[in-house]
Amino acid sequence: MRFSKFAGIIGCTTAAFILIAPIEVEAATFKVISGVTSIDHDHEDILRNIGLTLTGGNHTVAPIPSNYLVGFNIDSATNFTFSDKGGFTPLSGTIEQTGTVTFNNQITVGEFSIGFAPGRTTKDASGLVLKDTISLNTILFDLSASGLVAFDGQTLTIPDVKLLISPEFANILQKPDLIGLYAGTAQIDAEVVAVPEPNSVLATLVAGAALLVSRFYTQKIRYT
Repeated sequence: MRFSKFAGIIGCTTAAFILIAPIEVEAATFKVISGVTSIDHDHEDILRNIGLTLTGGNHTVAPIPSNYLVGFNIDSATNFTFSDKGGFTPLSGTIEQTGTVTFNNQITVGEFSIGFAPGRTTKDASGLVLKDTISLNTILFDLSASGLVAFDGQTLTIPDVKLLISPEFANILQKPDLIGLYAGTAQIDAEVVAVPEPNSVLATLVAGAALLVSRFYTQKIRYT
């Protein structure tokens, strides 16, 4: 009798859950866990024209695509999440990279952090920014939107991202006329994992409980 009551409770709970949380196809959330951010050769050429010559690098990696200039590993400290709604919609967190580059044998920047900065979205800029965390500790570039995002549920590729010189970087260079100047192209190639939604976790727990009761109930009938 006690078991029958328990089975009834679970059955009612499962039915109630189905009523209040019908199955829907919704946008899923994903988290970046690894990958490479690559910078094209045009970046080096453009910076040289404004007085910044690349003179060294440390802990960089091979870029993707291979004809790009340099790559920066995406670090495990990354907590950047996005939704597949509309193809690609940033939600929260940052993409943390390892590696540094040096200009004019004097200025070393790197350990870059890419994240969304509220209030920086314009017709040219996506709102995502690239920040140096080694020496200047400031936003170096605003990132343009990419209309060609490729995502298959496990890998994310954001190509042809334009690097636009930020007001902060232009101020450091004492060249305000450089604000918004196109300063090269980047590409992000990342491995991602799905982030379980609260409703999906609850559904799994309820389904598991219902299955457990079903098995016990079958055993009860068999031995009575």
